This record gives sequence, C-alpha cells and structure tokens, in this order.
Amino acid sequence: MSQISFPMRVDVRRRIAVTDEETHVRQMIEQVLFTSPGERVNRPDFGAALMQLVFAPAAPEVAAAVEMTVQGALQTWLGDRIRVETVQVETEGSTLRVTVQYRLRTGGAAQQATFEREA
Repeated sequence: MSQISFPMRVDVRRRIAVTDEETHVRQMIEQVLFTSPGERVNRPDFGAALMQLVFAPAAPEVAAAVEMTVQGALQTWLGDRIRVETVQVETEGSTLRVTVQYRLRTGGAAQQATFEREA
C-alpha cells in the first residue's frame, strides 16, 4: 500500500510522490522526534521537542529522561503502527542522534532507524 511521502513533493510524473509502508513509518517517526509541541496548529501537543534538548547537560539522568520522553511520544502518536523496542539518544557537540529500534504492528522483522540533527 502506498503512502504520501514526507516531505510532500511532486515526483517526476508530476504527481504527489508516494512511498512504501516501511519508509512512510520511518518518516512518521522522524516527524514525531523533531517536531516541537506547539508547531502544529491543530495538534499543539504533537511532537517530542528533541531540538530543545541539544544543549542540555550531557548527564546520564538527562539522557534517561530524553529516552523516556521519546518513547512516550512515539507510543502516543504511533502506538497503533509500531512497537518501540529501544530508544538511544546521544549528543555530540551540537549534533543530536536518536536511534530507534521498532517493529511494525502489521508484522515483520525488527527495524532500526537513526536520525541526526544539528542545532
């Protein structure tokens, strides 16, 4: 089943670009991770607000809290599509790296996706 690609764009056939289910889910995870609450007008509580944490102190307690925040946001917004197995958050300078291991609820093998953003 095809899904609209993110970010939305026009493909070479001049139609809305589409993608497969696995890629679409990965794109949705990225949207949840890097959207700050308040960015979406009709869903003000959507997102995990990770970019606000890039300059947080690199303490184990902060990392644990961030991982729990990410896991909670993914469960809230994508819990009907994926089962999150692990979340790992790392900061290196101004770069934030998040690795999520998950399974599609429709079945399939474990998948891992890593996302990076610079502040």
